[in-house]
Amino acid sequence: MSYPGDWRPLEPLMMGGIVMPDKRFTKQISLWLTEAELARLDLLVSRSGLSRRAYLRHLIKGVIPADRPPLDYFVMMRELHSIGNNLNQIARQAYATGVIDEARYKRNIAKLDEAIKRITAAVELPRGYE
Repeated sequence: MSYPGDWRPLEPLMMGGIVMPDKRFTKQISLWLTEAELARLDLLVSRSGLSRRAYLRHLIKGVIPADRPPLDYFVMMRELHSIGNNLNQIARQAYATGVIDEARYKRNIAKLDEAIKRITAAVELPRGYE
């Protein structure tokens, strides 16, 4: 199978139900782990959202994979993007007409302030032991 330019999928190619290794990877290693080491690796892998293969490749490259962000993160980011888009529309309208919709502006600023407070509480405030 050919790919445009240097692009190739990172995960192995599936061919006839058999996992074929990506052609870029020509060396294989085998590693023995204790139950505890494997459990720790699996915990770190599951927290990152990566496969074991991808997780270990990151470590080899000197990059410690971060934990996958919680689902709330994506909800918060979508909300911030929406508020930013609304404020941008208000700014464009104010620039074009010379008039600002003050009520709409104040509503969006209040939404932004509330979102910032929720994000700050989720990220910075101490939590109990899990």
